[in-house]
Amino acid sequence: MDFNMKKLASDAGIFFTRAVQFTEEKFGQAEKTELDAHFENLLARADSTKNWTEKILRQTEVLLQPNPSEWTGTGPGARAGSWWQRLAGARVEEFLYEKLDRKVPSRVTNGELLAQYMTEAAGELGPTTPYGKTLIKVAEAEKRLGAAERDFIHTASINFLTPLRNFLEGDWKTISKERRLLQNRRLDLDACKARLKKAKAAEAKATLWNDEVDKSEQELRVAQTEFDRQAEVTRLLLEGISSTHVNHLRCLHEFVESQTTYYAQCYRHMLDLQKQLGRFPGTFVGTTEPASPPLSSTSPTTTAATMPVEPSVAGLAPPGEAALCLEEVAPPASGTRKARVLYDYEAADSSELALLADELITVYSLPGMDPDWLIGERGNKKGKVPVTYLELLS
Repeated sequence: MDFNMKKLASDAGIFFTRAVQFTEEKFGQAEKTELDAHFENLLARADSTKNWTEKILRQTEVLLQPNPSEWTGTGPGARAGSWWQRLAGARVEEFLYEKLDRKVPSRVTNGELLAQYMTEAAGELGPTTPYGKTLIKVAEAEKRLGAAERDFIHTASINFLTPLRNFLEGDWKTISKERRLLQNRRLDLDACKARLKKAKAAEAKATLWNDEVDKSEQELRVAQTEFDRQAEVTRLLLEGISSTHVNHLRCLHEFVESQTTYYAQCYRHMLDLQKQLGRFPGTFVGTTEPASPPLSSTSPTTTAATMPVEPSVAGLAPPGEAALCLEEVAPPASGTRKARVLYDYEAADSSELALLADELITVYSLPGMDPDWLIGERGNKKGKVPVTYLELLS
């Protein structure tokens, strides 16, 4: 009991001495041992590394957020607050599963949740209707996008987030601990310097202070040794930040690779979906009358694709039927329409009509034609044209 009380009293005395020394330094009433310029540069670089690693980690977590549809609230503050609460909950869940040595269950991604809603909507609204069929097609693509997103999140978490988090929760905590020890050693050293200075000042007035000077000099030597040893330990840790940068650089390259793979998969899935949607006949294909009347007789009805897709290589007639000869094709008595060309198109063969963006042509459909195509006429030239390259005008 007495030993513990003495230790507590000693610790309290050391803490008080350091606090006094620190306060006097702040008010310019005490001298402070300065670190060399190289050491200060190492400290500054370490602080910058820590601060930017935290910011990059947090923003990457936001980028890889598993399911923002779970956000609550309406204002920006409410959304952000909900995200961080959910992220904290996800981290706790991961910690518990790790302690139980069990695999964390996969979370539903945005694309998979959207696919689920679209599939359910198609089932209720009619899976055989044009709208229902399209919902199912889009749902299948969104499901594939969701799977690609999950793979990307998993890969990026392992190759990028985990190393950054390990640095903050491991190496940086060690560096911070040694820096605090160094700060304490410096305060002790400067306190010893101050005591020795006072002892020498008193010695100049009376010879009775020789023992106090010797004691202060001994304490100063010990404090200087401990400070130098701690400074060396801290310096080595700070110089290790260079290795941290090299490791983070490698992780950054891997993150870019996984992101490139993810976006390439998304592009392929969406291109495939666009081709499939292009095969669904619109209201202007295969009929001379629209399926529903326009909203206004004076306002044009525009049907256009947002970007071109690779047109089908199918001919004018379905497989097994004789192809139509373009020279014998005549426009129907009714049902022709004007169309504005959206993108340049180079004819693949003599049966197709080359197109230039923004030009106006006459188009029409014939029975048995592939719904991806129309017959286009420009002056005395005639040929097949892809529907997705056109903006049809009333």
